[in-house]
Amino acid sequence: MTSKLSAVLPDLSPWRSSRDFRLLWVQGLVAYFGSFTAMVALPLQIKDLTDSPLAVGAMGAVELVPLVVCGLYGGALADAVDRRRVILATEAVLGLLALVLLLNALAPRPMLCPLYVVAAGVSAMAGLQRPALDSLIARIVPHDQLPASAALNALRWQLGAIAGPALAGLVVAYAGHGAAYATTVCCFAVSVLLCLRLSPAPPARGSAKPSLRGIAEGARYAWSRPVLLGTYAVDLAAMLLAFPHTLFPFLADELDAEWSLGLMYAAGSVGSVLLSLTSGWTSRVRRHGLMVVVGAGGWGLAVAAAGWLENVWLVLLALAFAGAGDMLSGLGRSTIWNQTIPDELRGRLAGIEVLSYSVGPQLGQVRAGAMAGWTGTRPAVWGGGVACVAAVALLAAALPKLVTYDATTDEDARRRREAAA
Repeated sequence: MTSKLSAVLPDLSPWRSSRDFRLLWVQGLVAYFGSFTAMVALPLQIKDLTDSPLAVGAMGAVELVPLVVCGLYGGALADAVDRRRVILATEAVLGLLALVLLLNALAPRPMLCPLYVVAAGVSAMAGLQRPALDSLIARIVPHDQLPASAALNALRWQLGAIAGPALAGLVVAYAGHGAAYATTVCCFAVSVLLCLRLSPAPPARGSAKPSLRGIAEGARYAWSRPVLLGTYAVDLAAMLLAFPHTLFPFLADELDAEWSLGLMYAAGSVGSVLLSLTSGWTSRVRRHGLMVVVGAGGWGLAVAAAGWLENVWLVLLALAFAGAGDMLSGLGRSTIWNQTIPDELRGRLAGIEVLSYSVGPQLGQVRAGAMAGWTGTRPAVWGGGVACVAAVALLAAALPKLVTYDATTDEDARRRREAAA
């Protein structure tokens, strides 16, 4: 029985073997908890101040450009300086931005403008920080434990994504926005203290200063590697064509189940958590490109089912399966990146990943809204899912090296494994 459970439950070997991984995991959980608390409280406060859906939606517009620009620069920065310093500095600034939200909420007449400024600032800091965080994992975790570390990090993110919004809704309802922002400030204070205990992570030998030339070098490397190119393309296609979140309020209305709106937003995270909690088998997978394709295709099929089904409980079940498919694809992508990208380019490639991570869902919401205005809500949902499956199939056919990727035989993975050894 014990052996059967260990084959299914998450592989904890990175947690046992790496002190820095333990610190980063706990730090990330605390930071995610605080971040998601603020992510719920901030649009709610804008709604309370303006009573305007357009004003709430404008927050996404002010976030996109800083995230893209700082994500690309943050990738070059992560390759040129100590990654621990980047993580520590950006985490401290995020704590100060949360403090601005708290002070504004406690003012007799809270102002609207600081909310947008802070939203842009948070997006910029996230763009700078994420490449340093993502590129640090391969340095602190043994090469053969990278799939397990990807699963554990995904589980950490989902725990924060579920617990943070749940707490924020209760805190705002019973104690106000100020209490939610105070929770965020405390979380970032703890996170900074944990970051101070991380080991230094100096740049690779011969690293150059951040520059457009360096960013272009990273882009050329990604373009020359069909496997990497495939991971970016599949993720972008899945999010662009089948990201249904903006249609959930309308879908709930059409199903005559307005009460299910919150469950629709949470269902994907529940599916992701369930996959993470049973991810022990992923440590034995070697065909991670196939994981990317199967997971993204499963995401599209499940979204199509959610748009086609008429029973709200079956719709929620389909959305949970969609979240599990997205998580499976994400585990494959993360493992391929960590197994194949050279350390001196890792930050810049993580910066490029920020583009697919941010642009795909943003444009996907535009696609879903425009298609719903033309065809109606349900065709926009299931049509996007079908288009996603077709696009993933075409990309798999056009980039066969992604599907046939094997961690034990791929040349880039072998070189990275030898370098790590």
